[in-house]
Amino acid sequence: MTGPPILDVRGLTKVYRRGWLSPQETFRLEAEFTIADPGVVGVLGPNGSGKTTLFELITGSNRPSAGQVLCCGQDVHRVKYRERDRLAIHYHQSYQVRRFAKRLPSACLQRARSDFPMVHLFDEPQFSTQDGYIGFMLDFFRALRARGRLVILCVHPNEAFQVRILREICEGYIFVKDGRLRRAPSFEALLEDPAAVAYLGALAKA
Repeated sequence: MTGPPILDVRGLTKVYRRGWLSPQETFRLEAEFTIADPGVVGVLGPNGSGKTTLFELITGSNRPSAGQVLCCGQDVHRVKYRERDRLAIHYHQSYQVRRFAKRLPSACLQRARSDFPMVHLFDEPQFSTQDGYIGFMLDFFRALRARGRLVILCVHPNEAFQVRILREICEGYIFVKDGRLRRAPSFEALLEDPAAVAYLGALAKA
């Protein structure tokens, strides 16, 4: 009997509003998908589309308006705050995380069932083209996968080599635009979405 999926995102919604007396919705992210097995998944999308918010929700550093994030069957948002990175960890480009009100004391939350993160989220890492750094990073992603981990790699490509990295290492893709997600099993399938083609521009042919 197989275990639960590594990552199971169920009816996940995050809504931001502005205003006090009559708050107006300014942004909404909606996501629902399952990744059962170890692998490397690429995430792309315009700035402000919700990619970093999605990563924060998966790792429990941002609270959803609705829905669940299950990592190996355990609800990340019901785990003690300091132990959530034992399930999923977010490697930031800016090393900044949005603060949110912690409604429950940590004593009322569960212990993480894992001693190490099963989901590794890389948020726009800087790929240096010198001294074999790219090869080192790709080997690192493959090593994580070989150890049964899920790697989610967010890249905002502005050069052709970044697209080639995604095509070489990723086994599936998620395109995020205006808070909505579309999954694609291959880069060729991703390019069937006109919005993804428009986003990539000339890099779609890289």
